[in-house]
Amino acid sequence: MKPSSQLSDALHILLHLAQVDTPLTSDTLASAIDTNPVVLRRMMAGLREAGFVLSEKGHGGGWVMSAPIDRITLRDVHMALGSPALISLGFREDQPQCLVAQVVNESLRESMAQAEAVLLARLGEITLSALAKEFGRRRPTCGSSHSFFSHHIEDDHDPL
Repeated sequence: MKPSSQLSDALHILLHLAQVDTPLTSDTLASAIDTNPVVLRRMMAGLREAGFVLSEKGHGGGWVMSAPIDRITLRDVHMALGSPALISLGFREDQPQCLVAQVVNESLRESMAQAEAVLLARLGEITLSALAKEFGRRRPTCGSSHSFFSHHIEDDHDPL
């Protein structure tokens, strides 16, 4: 099973939105994460419900940030996406009859729950603002004076 990139994708999009003052279309944002605009809009629904983004339809419309990035943690974004599993290990059988498999499954489930609790706590300590600052710190070393989007989006306007 392919690991989910939904949290990574959402963070990527939120950081793009945090860098601009104008709305960005679903098409533009979808191209930043190489996905379909319909998939992007589905992901954005939870972020909108959480109050992190707003969308406007029509000419000049698109997505904008609606909350300060210093108040949004990575855990908040994870929860807005429906709290998908952060750690995923498969089991030979979900409900085995074998006593050995039962012990193995229980041990793995308990360990995954403990690891996920630690990871969620850490995600609750990291804000989008911290990620944006790190991007800003690295930006001059990229060897390019292009906009934040230059490596993703080929658009007619420079959003910065």
